[in-house]
Amino acid sequence: MNENQISCGWNVTPLDYLQNRITEAEGERLFSQYVTVRDGTRIAVDVHLPGREDNGASYPAILILTPYYRRFALRQGHRPNIDACATVAFYRDMFVPRGYALVCVDVRGSGASFGYRDGFRSPAERLDHHDIADWVSREPWCDGNIGATGISYPGAASDFLASTNHPAVKAVAPLFAVWDTWMNHLYPGGILLNCVSQRYGQLAESLDLDQREKIPDYAYFKDDDLTGPAPVDDDPDGILLAEAIHQHHANFDMQDFAQQLRFRDSTLSENPDYSAADISPFNYANRAADHSTPYYSISGWMDGGGYSVGTIQRHRWLENPESRLMLGPWDHGARGNVSPWRGSSTEAQQPIVGAAVLRFFDKHLKGLESAIEDEKPVHYFTMGEEKWKSSDAWPPAAVEMSFYPGAQNSLTNTPPDTIAGEDVYQADFACGTGTHSRYDRLYIANVETYYDDWDGREDAMLSYTGEPLPEDSEMTGHPWVDLRFSCSEKDCTFFIYISDLTPEGKSVYVTEGMFRALHRRDGNNPPDIPATGPAHSFLMADAKHLTPGEPDEVRFEILPTSYLFRKGHRVRISIAAADSDHFTKIPAGRPPKITLFRDISRPSRIVLPIVNRGD
Repeated sequence: MNENQISCGWNVTPLDYLQNRITEAEGERLFSQYVTVRDGTRIAVDVHLPGREDNGASYPAILILTPYYRRFALRQGHRPNIDACATVAFYRDMFVPRGYALVCVDVRGSGASFGYRDGFRSPAERLDHHDIADWVSREPWCDGNIGATGISYPGAASDFLASTNHPAVKAVAPLFAVWDTWMNHLYPGGILLNCVSQRYGQLAESLDLDQREKIPDYAYFKDDDLTGPAPVDDDPDGILLAEAIHQHHANFDMQDFAQQLRFRDSTLSENPDYSAADISPFNYANRAADHSTPYYSISGWMDGGGYSVGTIQRHRWLENPESRLMLGPWDHGARGNVSPWRGSSTEAQQPIVGAAVLRFFDKHLKGLESAIEDEKPVHYFTMGEEKWKSSDAWPPAAVEMSFYPGAQNSLTNTPPDTIAGEDVYQADFACGTGTHSRYDRLYIANVETYYDDWDGREDAMLSYTGEPLPEDSEMTGHPWVDLRFSCSEKDCTFFIYISDLTPEGKSVYVTEGMFRALHRRDGNNPPDIPATGPAHSFLMADAKHLTPGEPDEVRFEILPTSYLFRKGHRVRISIAAADSDHFTKIPAGRPPKITLFRDISRPSRIVLPIVNRGD
């Protein structure tokens, strides 16, 4: 990403701000200890302070609340350049030299902390976060100002912390983090994302129980010099660490946990009061925290199956005018640039995110003149154009343009005028999207290029392709689809893909949407989840089976993006009934036959938000 590509949309780019930001200290002081929270659980905490010597100074503190080890123990005789802080080094190197205390916390039931986890995040963890912040605010090295940030799980933990209304918490930056755990993470479109519940669950268990031999080879912290969670300073022999890890055997099983929550209002079999809402930031959102705590919400266009949606939902729910939103050409965690038009660039993406968050915290925790208030609150990157842009709100103004499946697999911008028209698609449960997809980074797979094997995958799908575009067309926002269909089974899933067909005939993946037909009744989101497309309740009471062979209709949203289709390129829409590489198959063992209608009385269509470029 060159300077021209990143400078558009900012008065001062994040990287320019970082380059001109002075460092305030060299080196660091690190100490660790247990902090006891309200229910008596001992939580392991690392504190990184600026400078090699204690000069009595106090600093704003940034919390990282993580289940991925605040720090690793090192093998005796380890190589000299190994970093024990494999999962938090990014934050340490960004913030500590610039005058912040970094407080890294093993959440209960993980790392060196005692206790156990009864779910993927839990109400107990939220209260722990408040108690840790309370302890930090009273320490002499803290100046009374606290922020929190982190990618994915730690990002949602930042939300949880903000919702406690602790007076010392002045700003949070949830990065690549959910707002609604059920929809954004576990059940996108109401379909279990089982690649995450299975593979992430295996990873989590191997970490919680310190079973290094079971950590998948693809994990970036799979390193023979890293030997498990580091004990705290007062436990040099690891006696307390061993006791804590033994308690972790009581932790929840991710696959079992996820499978119990098949509907939005499903509860755990052993606890009818525990639903997916209890592990979701939106459930604790409150206007007191909203008005007092600025948020910087950041995600990427290929951030899993709904993290970008959750990031947008959080920002749209907020009423604080100092809150901000950034959506980049990134995967989960901004470990890579996912734009298919990035060329040969291999530039690291996390520094852009870190620099933006540093500027945000500089204003709200340090009171520095960062001029962030002179920027528009929303920044987003348009792939294909390879350009950053800014807006006063998300989504930016766009015209909804409808495209209709037509005869001979055509895609037109005029509704069908024929009395009869249909296409029959026999589902292929071998259909998948490979291992270079938006989902595989969620379980820490080492994906470096995205959808580079996409061309040809649509051959197993029902596809419709438009005419060459007469001009450049920018799709920015939330596409959605309205399908008129019948099905041979009582339930099925839809996977809709938008591709860019180049003049040379190569198909380039753009974005996708997914939906389980069982949930097709129109409904409403919970009050604190802003709708970003056609809404459905996903409640058990609203579930409705299909009548085999009878015409029906389903409307659902497609994952948001910003993408420029160049003049002469063609838009392609592809429909599948499975992504067996990532999602559970429905109905298992009975691949459905789907009839898609495209006649004058039953026009299927896809709606794309097209921005007036004014070129």
